[in-house]
Amino acid sequence: MNYTQLTEHERYQIYSLLKAGLNQKEIAENLERNPSTISRELMRNKGLRGYRPKQAQQQSDDRR
Repeated sequence: MNYTQLTEHERYQIYSLLKAGLNQKEIAENLERNPSTISRELMRNKGLRGYRPKQAQQQSDDRR
């Protein structure tokens, strides 16, 4: 099974699209990703102040 991890650029796109009011399915379509990828990203990397791309990238790097 082949997959690629989200890039920092994609994380900033997710943040922008969330702020624009798009839902997870619409964000997934925009990024050509599976909706479950977006869902997992938001669950794993959401902090006390919501989803923040820089923080999400740091958390991902730490787990890696």
